[in-house]
Amino acid sequence: MVDLVFVGLIELAAGALLGWAVSAQHVMPDVLKELGIRHPRRILQAHIDYIIMGVILIAVGLAVPALSTWVGVVLIIGTIVNPALFFPLAFRAAVEKTWTYRVISVASFACVSVSLVAAALQY
Repeated sequence: MVDLVFVGLIELAAGALLGWAVSAQHVMPDVLKELGIRHPRRILQAHIDYIIMGVILIAVGLAVPALSTWVGVVLIIGTIVNPALFFPLAFRAAVEKTWTYRVISVASFACVSVSLVAAALQY
């Protein structure tokens, strides 16, 4: 059994910590530029998405405590990768046009979609 609530809390913490990077774009934007971040709004998107995904994991973990392990693992993979897809875009927007990025995006969204439907069916 995968502890979705624990992983969800980790994702919430990651989202909260990303809030510092979001505030840095307002307070010291030159630092982000020096780090190579050309599109800081993508960091904001990752910040929000990690918080949302963390809440989803916590909700599913509490609502369906006997969730199948495979469903939990697939859901965790999707909820970690989906927000992470914003990071390469923060450095280079053209990444989203690459074959690799598109395949990972589709696979990640499929993981979340399939596992949430499976969780609903197991409820």
